Amino acid sequence: MKIHDLITTSDALAHLCERLAKSDFVTVDTEFMRENTYWPELCLIQIANEEEAAAIDPLASGIDLGPLWDLMCDNEDVLKVFHAGGQDVEIVYNFTGKTPHPIFDTQIAMMAISQSEQIGYANLVESWLGFTVDKGARFTDWSRRPLTDRQIEYAIGDVTHLSEIFPKILKKLIKTDRGGWLNAEMEKLANPANYANDADLAWKRIRSSGRNPAVLGRLKALAAWREGEAQHKNIPRGRIMRDETLADIASHPPKKQADLTKVRGLSNAWRDNDIGKRLLKVLDKAEPLPKDEMPDKPKRGAPLGKEGALVADLLKLLLKIRAREIDVAARLLTRSDEMEALAAGVRKLPILEGWRYEVFGKDALELVEGRLAFAVKDGKLLMTHIDDMESELSDAQAAE
Repeated sequence: MKIHDLITTSDALAHLCERLAKSDFVTVDTEFMRENTYWPELCLIQIANEEEAAAIDPLASGIDLGPLWDLMCDNEDVLKVFHAGGQDVEIVYNFTGKTPHPIFDTQIAMMAISQSEQIGYANLVESWLGFTVDKGARFTDWSRRPLTDRQIEYAIGDVTHLSEIFPKILKKLIKTDRGGWLNAEMEKLANPANYANDADLAWKRIRSSGRNPAVLGRLKALAAWREGEAQHKNIPRGRIMRDETLADIASHPPKKQADLTKVRGLSNAWRDNDIGKRLLKVLDKAEPLPKDEMPDKPKRGAPLGKEGALVADLLKLLLKIRAREIDVAARLLTRSDEMEALAAGVRKLPILEGWRYEVFGKDALELVEGRLAFAVKDGKLLMTHIDDMESELSDAQAAE
């Protein structure tokens, strides 16, 4: 594989993207810093196909990233392959308002062909290629220039290894006929709505007890205000105010600015600074949360009762058995709350639709409805249908 020198010019990037646009797939990774900023600072982009790989310096003076974004977001003929790519996709969205498409995530794909729930990149490489990745440059400051040869070599390795692993994973997916299982998961990863920073929805990420419309209205207004302040200053929202402090102010709003000094988490400077004045104005204008925006009442769990809880436990045991039998991550099949709903009598569930029904839901439903049981054979816990058990028992009695 040809490894290019660090790309720092628009011409070199345009030529690279022109060649990569003829590929069936490209593997992509990014290096960024976000500890001290609201928006993640993109510091390096790595991209490869089966023949060549390069690292691109987005901080290089005058470089035009347009050809790269066109390849990532507008070229539907080239599959973009990531590993645990959520944050990488977020960065592309922040630059373009679009997400890479079509997209493939090897971490998600591993859930369909193994029992790995969230396999890390180093473990992925060791599993498929048989060697250990050097993690020495993992926690480097990617924003500092110039980048060292070791940093660039480490970064490019993320995409060169992935370009070798992806065809192997794809081959196994085709062999097991499980590629279709992942379509919805990949589309979810590429959904732009997951990455839009809507300030009016920021309050939903904050834990707050109760459903008082006035309190929630203040919480919504304060959360939106904090997003605006953080974006304008380009600092993490927690540097403006922590979630707990914001929720406390929403629940117990100060009557005057001087009272802000009594709020845990705020310094004495809030007594008369400008940001404190802006906060008080927001509180003054906040209106109760409308009925159509009120959150659902907290779910206290399905009304299982003691017997239903036992059934849910049996379903979880069934899930472990099935995941082991077909070598798939249990989380790809279903979640605990869905099994509890099934045990409580709910029947409109993803587990009872499509491939999940065929692979697991059908047996789960039969267990709940008394047509499936557990049995031990040769020291292994297995699932067996009641009809089969009765048939075997009848045959054994007849033989006697």
